[in-house]
Amino acid sequence: MRGVWAAALTLCLIGGAGVANAPDRSLRPVERPGSATDVAVSEAAVAVAISEVTSGMRPQMRPPSPQVTQAAARAPIPAQGPDSSLRPEPRTEEVEKAFLFKKRKLRKGSVCDNIEIQGDVVGNVDGSGACGIVDAVRVRSVAGVRLSQPALMNCATAHALHSWTTRSLKPTFRRRGPVVEMRVAAHYACRTRNNRKGARLSEHAKGNAIDLSGFTMMDGEVITVLDGWRRGASRRLLQRVWKDACGPFGTVLGPNADRYHRDHFHFDTAAHRGGAYCR
Repeated sequence: MRGVWAAALTLCLIGGAGVANAPDRSLRPVERPGSATDVAVSEAAVAVAISEVTSGMRPQMRPPSPQVTQAAARAPIPAQGPDSSLRPEPRTEEVEKAFLFKKRKLRKGSVCDNIEIQGDVVGNVDGSGACGIVDAVRVRSVAGVRLSQPALMNCATAHALHSWTTRSLKPTFRRRGPVVEMRVAAHYACRTRNNRKGARLSEHAKGNAIDLSGFTMMDGEVITVLDGWRRGASRRLLQRVWKDACGPFGTVLGPNADRYHRDHFHFDTAAHRGGAYCR
């Protein structure tokens, strides 16, 4: 037992001695003689080198852009007041007179109590048998769109034509045109339907009808019912105005109706028991 304790005591003494000598044998790096001064000199040299390299790399001011130059050259907008308002100036006396003269001229040439229906008052038109028109007018233009020939009709038909022209024809051809003329294929005529012998009297014989075969655009382009009904873009436009006529007019016939109407639209204001007849 004494031997064990003696061995333990010996180990403790040896271990204590090793711990006491630890600082002299540490694994930490030992500072080299004069290294602090060398490092300071090196850092100063690096700073000088960086300063020399970057001295010519400082950002330069951009030249002013053309927009800025133009904006600076503009005259400043003066403060607005009652004497320098941006509102448009009143019309001059000459412009006012020209406007009133044009309006009086249109009113003087209007028929059916509508300044946009331009034409002449004809009065009663007598025809053989049941043909004829009461209070007939000869229409030259409707809503600014002229007719290729003056068309004889009654005011009910003129109003229907104006309504259709304003709400359908002009808006539909706005991008393609605008439309400036309607080509009249037929208006008043004392005849039977489709000129067939023994047929009933046509609405044309009463001043209730007008036939249109095509439309002229401002650039001179002519869209005919005969050719345009078969083409893509023109077909869609013509179908739209044909469909929109069903309402303002009591009878609407087109190329799909029969062989008699393959090249024109027939519009009339006849009243039907079942409503408008459109084909």
